[in-house]
Amino acid sequence: MGSKSVEEVFNDFKGRRAGLIKALTTEVEKFYQQCDPEKDNLCLYGSPNESWEVNLPVEEVPPELPEPALGINFARDGMEEKDWLSLIAVHSDSWLLSVAFYFGARFGFGKNERKRLFQLINEIPTVYEVVRGTFKQSKDQSGIQSNGIKKNPTGKMSRSFDIQPKEVKASPPAEEDENDEEEEEEEDEQGATLCGACGDNYANDEFWICCDVCERWFHGKCVKITPAKAEHIKHYKCPTCSSKRARVQL
Repeated sequence: MGSKSVEEVFNDFKGRRAGLIKALTTEVEKFYQQCDPEKDNLCLYGSPNESWEVNLPVEEVPPELPEPALGINFARDGMEEKDWLSLIAVHSDSWLLSVAFYFGARFGFGKNERKRLFQLINEIPTVYEVVRGTFKQSKDQSGIQSNGIKKNPTGKMSRSFDIQPKEVKASPPAEEDENDEEEEEEEDEQGATLCGACGDNYANDEFWICCDVCERWFHGKCVKITPAKAEHIKHYKCPTCSSKRARVQL
């Protein structure tokens, strides 16, 4: 297996994490369909190349790597979808940590190296936080001014993010505006806005778009929306919200 640095183990962690986040957010419809409760015990695996797969546990005992939670498919139809996805996200976070520190043990990481690895991991949101959207920076849920123009994730107006909704959403009550603005400023100082698909930070030179249903921000590239496409979208729904509606209509 050779030896790896803390940064290499962290990159492995990030790749697996990105794959799991795809399964539970932007590719959730595909993931949902693969978790058939009629099949045997299934696990959700994330790979270092940012891909994911639903598969049976390995037959090797003990396995080469720690195994993810077993039988995630059995609870699919017995729980609310958001609760089911959240449960899998929590188990996914546990699996990612166990894999990272398994590598740390195999590569002989000392106290300082383990601490550095955990610090790197702890600086990015968990899979659960991305899936639940609990890292959202704004208490003004709509992110829309009274004139119907969206704000970008920094709270500043930007034409590249402007999308006119079919119906103008009302601003919060006047007496709450001042407090909300103060809370938003505090939260903006505490942490950057994160993409609802990949969990990465907001950058000024990247195109982002906000879902009009769940109010989460996404990199345009993560949800395959370009600025040109956005100009023709009056009411944007992210892949997760779109797939939920599709299943309700079935």
